[in-house]
Amino acid sequence: MSRIGKKPIQLPSGVSVTIHEKELEIKGPKGTLKTPIPNGIRFKIEDGKLIAERESDEYKALHGLARALANNAVIGVTQGFTRQMDIVGVGYKADIQGRKIIFSLGYSHPVEYILPEGIEVKAEKDNAKGSINQYQLTLTLTGIDKQKLGQVCAELNRLRKPDAYKGKGIRYADRVYKLKPGKAGK
Repeated sequence: MSRIGKKPIQLPSGVSVTIHEKELEIKGPKGTLKTPIPNGIRFKIEDGKLIAERESDEYKALHGLARALANNAVIGVTQGFTRQMDIVGVGYKADIQGRKIIFSLGYSHPVEYILPEGIEVKAEKDNAKGSINQYQLTLTLTGIDKQKLGQVCAELNRLRKPDAYKGKGIRYADRVYKLKPGKAGK
């Protein structure tokens, strides 16, 4: 039995769930999300809880997945998701113009990235005393769709991957990067 699939999802007040044949439609204070329902999985609502059930053990691999996607949608329409990206490096910067971010990342040209609908961004300069790197800009990305937010962060990271020696580039703020030592004497 799927341990994640068996857990019921508590529906907070203000969240309504409509169960269609092939998808769940979840409405909340922050917006509406649709989540696909895989074959062999059924959802039902009992006592303010959303419960995922499977038809047979043939579908046990999809049981936990379907429940996790529905839970992420419920969290997204109530609280939303936030990810932070650090832009580290001398001369590396980002300029936000509406839905467009223009990066200066050490290339011979500026790099433009257009944010998809549903993703918002804020930039803040990190000038904390005692900070390891004094050239750092933090982008805070928010949205209700966890998959779309993760995809945007991955695409931003690919624009300039962190350097192995100095750590320069667009990095995830919550990850620890181990740097190589370089050509120091023996």
